[in-house]
Amino acid sequence: MEALVVLCHPAEGSFNHALAEAVRTTWISARVKVVFRDLYAEGFDPLLSASEARGMPSADETIAAHIADLRACDLLAVIHPNCWGAPPAMMKGWIDRVFAPDAAYTFAKGVDVGDNPIGLLKTRAAIILNTGNTPSEREKNHFGDPLDQMWRRCILEYCGVKHVDRALFGVVASSSLDERQAWLERAARMAQDAVVFAS
Repeated sequence: MEALVVLCHPAEGSFNHALAEAVRTTWISARVKVVFRDLYAEGFDPLLSASEARGMPSADETIAAHIADLRACDLLAVIHPNCWGAPPAMMKGWIDRVFAPDAAYTFAKGVDVGDNPIGLLKTRAAIILNTGNTPSEREKNHFGDPLDQMWRRCILEYCGVKHVDRALFGVVASSSLDERQAWLERAARMAQDAVVFAS
């Protein structure tokens, strides 16, 4: 199996980095071939070009490589913080440019005229790991957990990924070492479960 791990956090040594490493090492231990993409370390350009916005394939070789990674993966992990109920700007740009028409999804008529999409991804299992400083009960009950809806329904289901497991870890700012260790163990278990599901 092949896996793609995508991390978006500006600070080296962040808890997001630790979560990404927990997933990566779990999948490597399971003999999965892992491609690791740290968007900040790469200096990923999140700016959608005018032609990309019109549904044309990107002329950027880096974007083409990211699309190839996404299309090849059986397992996908995305790790980023919750920023105002949304991904960080760089992650949103990665979504806009990489989950591209005719790469991640298409339409029966060849163009988007409001009909149902056809998912093109072969990804069998995805895990989304988010960090935040809002208690999970408040995130769900007051805000409606928009990141869960976005990743699960608006992106992955739209592109054909049926099995999505997501966790929101927090409150990170006041967390103890024991809490963070438990969260890392949960992330590793989620990664293990994804391998089993995809096998």
